[in-house]
Amino acid sequence: MAITLKAPRRPPEGVHPPNDTPAYRSTELRHPKQPLVIIPHTLSELTGPVYGYGKIGPVDHDLTRQHAGEPLGERIVIAGRVLDEDGRPVPHTLVEIWQTNAAGRYRHRIDTHPAPIDPNFTGAGRTVTDDEGRYRFITVKPGAYPWHNHPNAWRPAHVHFSLFGQNFTTRLITQMYFPGDPLLPLDPVFNSVPDSRARQRLLSSFDLDLTEQGWALGYRFDIVLRGSDATPIER
Repeated sequence: MAITLKAPRRPPEGVHPPNDTPAYRSTELRHPKQPLVIIPHTLSELTGPVYGYGKIGPVDHDLTRQHAGEPLGERIVIAGRVLDEDGRPVPHTLVEIWQTNAAGRYRHRIDTHPAPIDPNFTGAGRTVTDDEGRYRFITVKPGAYPWHNHPNAWRPAHVHFSLFGQNFTTRLITQMYFPGDPLLPLDPVFNSVPDSRARQRLLSSFDLDLTEQGWALGYRFDIVLRGSDATPIER
């Protein structure tokens, strides 16, 4: 019996950043110099691979409990759903995050920003969506930090997300931002997404239902893999 597979719909123009965004200077050094060649999807791209999740630990989703003490900063909950292009939940898919600490510094040797390192915060977490495509992280709100893109440049507070989806065509790396951040209009990375409506899909929203009384504010961030309502790529 022949198997007919539905190829994912490509998002419309403007959802994802162009490969070369002059205001985002490092894209000049890493984008392809030749026109891309569109290759039709085959069975392997549409059905696999299947990633194993055996190494996920009991506190991998809680970045505030991965060390002997609690990290400094404003504790927050980030939760949402992972959906496909038709709005259906994507269950049992790997979601990974990484971020700065509350002072705006990554736990990485190449980060030379003169902000303190928090010994109780590594800044990385992972989880797997449930049957309804839901995920949940507990962390601290990341700080803004300077970078060398242009004079007096600062990145707004953000959390990096990596999702594998269910196959190669739904691989996504993006960034989540916080509502009302005054640095957003000035940020070349956020504004590299041409479509203003698509940029709004990079913003989390404050959610009182996710907020835990006396403990942590909640932010909702739903992620759509491909399609007209796709969450934009951000690297």
